[in-house]
Amino acid sequence: MTTFKQKLRQKLPLIGTIQELPAAEVTEILASAGFDWLFVDMEHSAIDISCMQHILQAGQRHCPCIVRSPSHEEVWLKKILDAGADGIIIPLVNTAEEAKRVIRFCKYPPEGGRSIGIARAQGYGMNFREYVAEANEKIAVILQMEHIDAVKNIDAIVKVPGIDALFIGPYDLSGSMGMTGQVNTPEVRRQIEILGNACIAAGLPMGIFTTDPAEVKPLMEKGYSLIAVGIDAMILGKAAKETLNFL
Repeated sequence: MTTFKQKLRQKLPLIGTIQELPAAEVTEILASAGFDWLFVDMEHSAIDISCMQHILQAGQRHCPCIVRSPSHEEVWLKKILDAGADGIIIPLVNTAEEAKRVIRFCKYPPEGGRSIGIARAQGYGMNFREYVAEANEKIAVILQMEHIDAVKNIDAIVKVPGIDALFIGPYDLSGSMGMTGQVNTPEVRRQIEILGNACIAAGLPMGIFTTDPAEVKPLMEKGYSLIAVGIDAMILGKAAKETLNFL
């Protein structure tokens, strides 16, 4: 069976959506809808470690679940990985040194220094040897480029071994430029283009977030293969308004 990471490396189109609502029922609905992956967001939501594991248990029967960590800190990365996530998204990586550090936390020795524990990912101990032997190869490590400092350092970042993809965050990038939310201005678009070109030159898969489904095909034509479109709460709100407007 082809893994999420293999599809990512092949730059196959992977269309997902963001889950921020802390409910496994939401996961079941989104995962069953046909998305290629779910972006489980622990950075900007009320989802905690326990809820995140329940989300994985509900969603992974239907599609891969990639979890965004709240921060770079090792304790968060190892808890997410030990819960059994198919991949991890690490926010606000701005330098090659930061990239090397987080990659080290996500890889078992000898490729890195990931702490060895017994949890859901290891089958609660029953699949320990198999998991440890395959984890480095199977788990996708995705770094977010979402600050003007990352743009300045992108040529060094893309050279760091162990990165499976880079994911561009247009909104935080615009904020770091003093233009919060103005993601379609020429200035912000220019920085996004610099990030995209560096990914293409390095042969790295690249991802991005959009709230507009109409933007997905144009983004794919630009070389993006990992796309998160919409957020669960926004999708729910839009559907509710459309229902009321129909009446």
